[in-house]
Amino acid sequence: MADPRLPRVVILGRPNVGKSTLFNRLVGKKLALVDDQPGVTRDRREGRGRLFDLDFTIIDTAGLEEAEAGSLSDRMRLQSRAALEGAAAALFVIDARQGLTQADRHFARWLRQEAGVPIIPVANKCEGKASEAGLMEAFELGLGDPVPLSAEHGEGLADLFEALAPLIPEPGEDEPEAEEPAADSPLKLAIVGRPNAGKSTLINKLLGQNRLLTGPEAGITRDSIAIPWEWNGRRVDLIDTAGMRRKAKVVDKLEKLAVADGRHAVDFAEVVVLLLDATLGLESQDLRIADMVLQEGRALIVAINKWDSAQDQSRLFNGIKKALDEGLAQVRGVPVLTVSALTGKGLDTLLEVAFETRERWSRRVPTAALNRWFEAALDRNPPPAPGGKRIKMRYITQARTRPPTFIVFGNRLDELPESYNRYLVNSLRDDLDLKGLPIRINMRSGRNPYGS
Repeated sequence: MADPRLPRVVILGRPNVGKSTLFNRLVGKKLALVDDQPGVTRDRREGRGRLFDLDFTIIDTAGLEEAEAGSLSDRMRLQSRAALEGAAAALFVIDARQGLTQADRHFARWLRQEAGVPIIPVANKCEGKASEAGLMEAFELGLGDPVPLSAEHGEGLADLFEALAPLIPEPGEDEPEAEEPAADSPLKLAIVGRPNAGKSTLINKLLGQNRLLTGPEAGITRDSIAIPWEWNGRRVDLIDTAGMRRKAKVVDKLEKLAVADGRHAVDFAEVVVLLLDATLGLESQDLRIADMVLQEGRALIVAINKWDSAQDQSRLFNGIKKALDEGLAQVRGVPVLTVSALTGKGLDTLLEVAFETRERWSRRVPTAALNRWFEAALDRNPPPAPGGKRIKMRYITQARTRPPTFIVFGNRLDELPESYNRYLVNSLRDDLDLKGLPIRINMRSGRNPYGS
């Protein structure tokens, strides 16, 4: 029985190239009918696949072939297309003994343009010299290096492992990904900042009532309070937090607990608003709070409060922007807004930006678009060659969202300088609409399938 939590791998190809034989080989039993007659498989078939230490759901599909719209063959092709949705990878199988056909070339072109998932070309039936010419032809497909394989005899599985391993997480390696929010799910919005920045006043203004105690004394708020609310028909969970002073100044035990509670609230937030006091400007403690939010992987917005009381507004705004760019160099483009918690000015814009920021923080970049970006980034600035040996970067995939987390696969990636990692992160932000978001990139070199 296939496990819906496992990554999905789809087997594609024209009829009678050995797809079902490969399916049976990977599931370890004869679940799919196999026959020399083309078109035996008509429906998608799923099973629990295993290749060395890789676990995945393997999907056998009907043979890809050109057909009239509405015909049985056409419906089979549509089933194959549907199987690709959400897949981690697809194995495009050709018959190496027969060599490339026009149908192979046609569907390879279709996969390059429309599949949207990583494609591994597999040259099946590679047992013996009769397959050598067909294997060489498979390079013409433009899908990368073909994997020579004999599904019937179990030859070439180590090569298939090497091609597939970068696309399948190792058991227990990656944290389970949080489910992406539904369009109508509440926005979990935390308000943080130094004491007396106006956090509770801002929330009271949003709610239209004195829901939270406010006053000129610092430290009135001690508990992190989540308040369900609705803005323009969209649900929001507003989270007020205690003011966060510099650690050296926090000596009262109760205040220590309050600050710890505020940090805990950030863990449960999706978007965090760092509220500044325009009359005080940006201080080092604000940068520490911002860095803490970003280290937790939360989306950050900076809001300058008491803007109606600010002197020399243009100079102040530009100064804060510059200080943020320098102090948060690891995350460029954090949104900076001006608001007045007292009058309500700018609060609608703040909420609009918060929803838009959550959407980008939760977005998954299509694999095809991600790798087009990756190839262009490598062309613009190739990785270095320490000691004259080239570092090979093969492929990138998005492992998680919230925050956007990517894995790059290749060889000798542990020798990449930190400056090149920063180049990739900054290029991701600039080119794929991820400005202002914390981004994580992990490097993974190839692994030995025969290792323990």
